[in-house]
Amino acid sequence: MRLPLRSCRIFRRFIPQKQTADAQRRGLSGAGMRLVQFRGSGDRDGVRVGVEQGEGLGVVDLKAFDPSMPSTVRELLQLGDRGLECAQRALASGQFVVDRANVQLLPPILTPEKVVCVGMNYRDHCLEQNAPIPNEPIIFSKFPSAITGPYDDIVLPPESQEVDWEVELAFVIGRRGKNIQEEDALSHVAGFTVANDVSARDWQFRRNGKQWLLSKTFDSFCPLGPALVTADAVKDPHNLGIRCLVNGDTVQSSNTAQMIFKTAALIAWVSKFVTLTPGDVFLTGTPPGVGVFRNPPVFLKKGDVVECQIEQLGSIINKVI
Repeated sequence: MRLPLRSCRIFRRFIPQKQTADAQRRGLSGAGMRLVQFRGSGDRDGVRVGVEQGEGLGVVDLKAFDPSMPSTVRELLQLGDRGLECAQRALASGQFVVDRANVQLLPPILTPEKVVCVGMNYRDHCLEQNAPIPNEPIIFSKFPSAITGPYDDIVLPPESQEVDWEVELAFVIGRRGKNIQEEDALSHVAGFTVANDVSARDWQFRRNGKQWLLSKTFDSFCPLGPALVTADAVKDPHNLGIRCLVNGDTVQSSNTAQMIFKTAALIAWVSKFVTLTPGDVFLTGTPPGVGVFRNPPVFLKKGDVVECQIEQLGSIINKVI
């Protein structure tokens, strides 16, 4: 079951921020955009890249505007400024707009080379566990096959009885780099989006030698979207309200200011070990309020609806089946 599109109840319509020199340094593009991947009605057109006219509004079909443009956001990012400048021109043209009713939104990134995740990266999340603040980032990963759409279902695997929610700020790499200096790191960010790091706690804490990978990487355990909001459209990614609701009840509510290791520090750290490439996705950690640390613990069940919201970015809404 795919849930209908709707505007975020708490964080209302995205309003682009006035461009500043600082914003230009943060990202690759020169004017804020909301990049999406979508299918048209009937799935006849395959995957397309689009630019939203605003959160919840019509989508400009980039390939219809310029047939030389690619069909995925990852390929668009690989073109660098040329691809993003074309997307800006398409948005400004007001042409080739697909009505929202005829759009099925997909994850903004479908097949990244890497999905890099960060554990224990919110001060208030550490406090709820009585855990020490980490001295360096705790890095793990999900397989890219875990990624699913912003309104697609979360599938409960029969192997787990303790599936939990984790709203997270995600960012996407736009420029290749290795051993990136922290002062240059934000220039490698294409944009930001909303993620749910769905987690099987029994596998995280008691199975698989307490290695986290399997607990995090079941199919459908990484809802992502609804759009990739380019970095220059986000005034300060480390001062955004972040919330998760389950069946309409708020279970997580914090601010990205609580992040211990922020975007630039994470890029600098991870790029010491691996080369980052356009389309790589980073999940930056979750605030307090997850089900496993409630008293008694609460886990997702069939029929639940999970909504993850981040200010300026939008919301993703996924039914549990």
